[in-house]
Formats: sequence, structure tokens, C-alpha cells
Amino acid sequence: MTKYAPQLRVPATYMRGGTSKGVFFNLTDLPEAAQKPGPARDALLLRVIGSPDPYGKQTDGMGGATSSTSKTVILSTSERDGYDVDYLFGQVAIDKPFVDWSGNCGNLTAAVGAFAISNGLVDKSKVPDNGMATVNIWQANINKAIIAKVPITNGEVQETGDFELDGVTFPAAEVEVAFVDPADGEGAIFPTGRLVDTLEVPGVGSLQATMINAGIPTIFINAEDVGYTGTELQDDINSDAEALSKFEAIRAHGAVQMGLIKDVGEAANRQHTPKVAFVAPPQGYKASSGKDVLGSDIDVLVRALSMGKLHHAMMGTAAVAIAAAAAIPGTLVNIAAGGKDRESVTFGHPSGTLRVGAKATFEHEKWFIQQAVMSRSARVLMEGLVRVPVEQS
Repeated sequence: MTKYAPQLRVPATYMRGGTSKGVFFNLTDLPEAAQKPGPARDALLLRVIGSPDPYGKQTDGMGGATSSTSKTVILSTSERDGYDVDYLFGQVAIDKPFVDWSGNCGNLTAAVGAFAISNGLVDKSKVPDNGMATVNIWQANINKAIIAKVPITNGEVQETGDFELDGVTFPAAEVEVAFVDPADGEGAIFPTGRLVDTLEVPGVGSLQATMINAGIPTIFINAEDVGYTGTELQDDINSDAEALSKFEAIRAHGAVQMGLIKDVGEAANRQHTPKVAFVAPPQGYKASSGKDVLGSDIDVLVRALSMGKLHHAMMGTAAVAIAAAAAIPGTLVNIAAGGKDRESVTFGHPSGTLRVGAKATFEHEKWFIQQAVMSRSARVLMEGLVRVPVEQS
């Protein structure tokens, strides 16, 4: 009789953050081989999530078979002055043996502060008995600072509340998240140096594009240029293989123009970044929940793709890119939103609306965003031990 190794039992917490959910780990709880970057870590996380799955369901893992639910987070006490916790995000591919470490997850950022406090990664002196705890987060994927304000009641993280977030069914406590200087380290918000570029995509045509690096590298195009209105829901795009192929071609060629890859063939190994989004002036539509969104309640329509599919709401990092682009006159987002100076924007997405804020300044011949701010919510769904077959780790 063949003998098989037992499963590892790894402490983990399953959390929702914003409109995403993922498996959170304390770095020191991981098996020793997985405490450092490399194949052992990737193999462990792939097996935890249930990838690669040729059926696309992640039935034998914690993943939810969408880009929003195929996520992992590793947290540790920060050794950097001024920071409480280091936050590392891994976007796990569903049907491929691949973990993408190239970007951040803005939605799960909302859960980082709560996890850090509850798991002793934040000094107790910083956590009030009642009130708001400020958690200074170092985002290790992109080397950026994030500030989360987490509500505390009787010394513990307050998760329940009446804050409603479109794309999340139930209300919860509000968590304010500020992304500090969300462009890359050199402040190059526009990698090409232009607010609007011409993007030549074989098989698609010549498109106007705003390519911005704020929150996450994002390629914005006009909805009408690719045959859409900006009011589309997931099935309108995700059921159309030709449309998905077209958006992937746009993403790949935009990534080359942004300097993220050297050849379009490299895009398949960089699925998480850049994102592609299409924008349009405001008009009313019916959200995926059946709720009516009035054109008068929004400034602009935005639909974004993540990991090759239209997102059911909006990625948090892409919301930062939207806020930054809307604040800079002359970008496609700003033009679609009416073309005026603004420090906040309310945009319509498939699940409803979201308001985000950013202030732009023009200094030393370049645009600069001090910080972008949005409100999200987070909640622990389950905590305990996730089991992983030893031979796969």
C-alpha cells in the first residue's frame, strides 16, 4: 500500500477586504522554506488557493475562481522606521501555476490593519481602548506607504457597522485607507511623459490611451473607441471571448509602451499588471444588484479588467488610478468626467458607485499626487489552520 505524507497545518485567516477576499498569513507562521521568496512559497500558496485548476473552479482550495477571490497576503512586523507592518500581496493565477507579485491589492489593503492589530503586529501602545488606530503600512510589492485608520472598540478591532460599500452585500465598519505618493519611486505618474498617447494595437486599431502609474499601472481608453458605452456589466464582456482577447491585446501593447515589459509575449507572465479600463461620460444604468444608478449621482463611468476578466466592482488600486487621473486635467478620465479641476470623483462601476479623492500638483515639470484616499470595509470570515498536502509545498 502506498503511503502518503500528511497535510501541513498552517495558521491562516480568511478575510474580506473591500470587494475582495483572500488568505492572510503571518510570515513567521509559514513553513521555514516559504518564509522567503521563491518556488517553495509559490507552491504553498498555489496549493492553498487551489491552483492551477484546469476546470477554473479552485474547488480543492480556498480560492473563489475569480480574480477578486484568488488572493494571498503575507504580513510581518516592519523593521522600517515609521512603519508598523510590511504587507506583501500575491495574486494567484486560477488556471496556471503562477503567483504574480508585481502589484498591490488595494481592496485587501483595508484588511491589513485589522489583521496586524489582531495578530500583535502593531505595538499595543498605538491601539486605543476606543477610537481609531492609525496603522502605517509598508507595501512591499511596490515599495509604497499606506495609512489605514481602523476603528477600535474595547481594545479590539471593530468590524461590524453601518458603512455600505457597493459590491459587498452587508454593511460593516468603515476603514479609511490613504495611499501616499501612489506613483512609482521617481514620481513618474505618466511613464511615457504624456497625458494621452496613441496606442497602436494590431487587430484592434489606433486608440487614444492615458497610461498612468498611480496605485497600479493602468491603461485607460475611451469606451466608445472599442464599441462600448461604459454601462456594461460582467457578462456583457466576460461571455465574449473575442472582447477578452481584444482587451488582452490592448493590455499587452500598453505594457510595452509603459516600459513594463519589452515584448508583448511577456504579458502572459505579468497578469496582475497593468490593468485596462474604459471610461465614458456619466449616464444612468442598472447595477448588477438591480439597483438603479443615476447619471446625476456620478461624475464618470469606469469599467476595469483584472486577470483577464471584467471586474465585478472596482479594484482598490485601480480606484487610486482613477482618482489620480481624474484630478489631472487633460487625461481621458478627467475629460470623461467633464474636464474640470477636481479633488474627488464619484465613478460608476458594475456594482454601483464609489467616491475617491486625490489632489494633484504640477511641480518640476511633472505631475505629483500627494495621496489618494478612499473608504472600504473589512471583516474576518474564518480563522484557524489551512491544510496543505506536504508533497505540494
